[in-house]
Amino acid sequence: MKLGVAAFAERFRTSLFLVPMLFVIGAIVAGQLTLLLDSSLGAGGNELPLGLTSTVESARAVLSTVAGATITFAGIAFSVSLLTIQLASSQYSPRVVSGLFRDPFNKRVIGIVIGTFSYCLIVLRSVRSPLERTGDPVIPNVSVALAVILGITSILVIIAFIDHNAHAMEISKILDVVTHDAVDAVDRHWSVDIFEPSTIQQPEILPPDVGFVVRFERNGWVQLLDAKALLGSVPEGGTIRLDTAVGRFAIQGAPFCTIWPTPIDDDRATRVALDAVHIGETRTLQQDASYGIRQLADVALKALSPGVNDPTTAQDAIFHLSAVLREFLQRDEPARDLTYDHRRLVLAQAEDHRGILGLAYDEIRSAAASLPAVSIYLLESMSLLRKSLPPGQDSVGHLLGEHARLILDETKRADLTRHDRHQVEVIYARHFGSAATP
Repeated sequence: MKLGVAAFAERFRTSLFLVPMLFVIGAIVAGQLTLLLDSSLGAGGNELPLGLTSTVESARAVLSTVAGATITFAGIAFSVSLLTIQLASSQYSPRVVSGLFRDPFNKRVIGIVIGTFSYCLIVLRSVRSPLERTGDPVIPNVSVALAVILGITSILVIIAFIDHNAHAMEISKILDVVTHDAVDAVDRHWSVDIFEPSTIQQPEILPPDVGFVVRFERNGWVQLLDAKALLGSVPEGGTIRLDTAVGRFAIQGAPFCTIWPTPIDDDRATRVALDAVHIGETRTLQQDASYGIRQLADVALKALSPGVNDPTTAQDAIFHLSAVLREFLQRDEPARDLTYDHRRLVLAQAEDHRGILGLAYDEIRSAAASLPAVSIYLLESMSLLRKSLPPGQDSVGHLLGEHARLILDETKRADLTRHDRHQVEVIYARHFGSAATP
């Protein structure tokens, strides 16, 4: 149940439908309330200040004009939003699209415009001329006045929308959003153990007998995992090994976890275990902290592709990548061997510092081998990253030195001029050579 709520909350944040729908509902309610207010005011509603009193013809003209203009812009707004998402996907990376879908500003703009249209429809149907039905004119002056205010607000919102989307495709803004979301995900989930480390602390040591294997029942990405609920499938004093991790792809029939000893009720244990994991269509940052690394690395790789060939964008992505890496590297690696309520949990696929750095640099390093400027960006970002870490991170500094050496090796194998190769060697010696400042 808890995983289902969390998954729905993520769908809500990435939906372009729900927020405008709420604005439409609010506009309908507001329209009915203002009509009730007009009905209660009666003739008193004809004395509005600032010339807001209307005739039947002017009320219909105002409401029709505002409604027509707003629904026209609503279609344009949807088109512009989708065009921005499409351009970002093709120019930078499909992985950054999810961040654009979560942009609350565009959702609110569309909601205000659609809400204004809905409000005008509700009020327009109540306007009556003396020749209709009872013969008494019905002019909801307060409601029409509010429609005028909403129309002016919509104009200002449209200008803000144009300004916002004019800057939305700036790569630095996109990378800043991805970096901010990734850092938040690291703060929430990286090395935050809700269980105590096991006294064994040897995840490779498992019970000798054959365990009971729980297998996935559907394909998709592992988005969420409830570790406490997962342990509910384990007999007291037992052990469970998680054979996957959040952010991995689940294939139907592949092992999800292994339980020792074999539970008495296999079906119940299987159901409890599978209820503790949520499988979705895409990766998300809800519990998958390393997905931010994947997004930023993809932007750099896209920029380095022959079809784009934009080293400056790659540089921007590399330095944003370093900001996220620092959040990982300054924390201890998550324990792989945990215990809770007399039950042991072994995380066979838990990520560590080496894996995170490999995800960040391995592909970019190969793609940048023939571009000495990008190799220099990598070396400088690694140097800054190493200097930004708190004292006592010698093992992390050693890992960064290994990746720096791999960059130098890739450069030596690449088809570069002596001058270009020498530039990379000089930067490497300055930051990672024997004379480099620790």
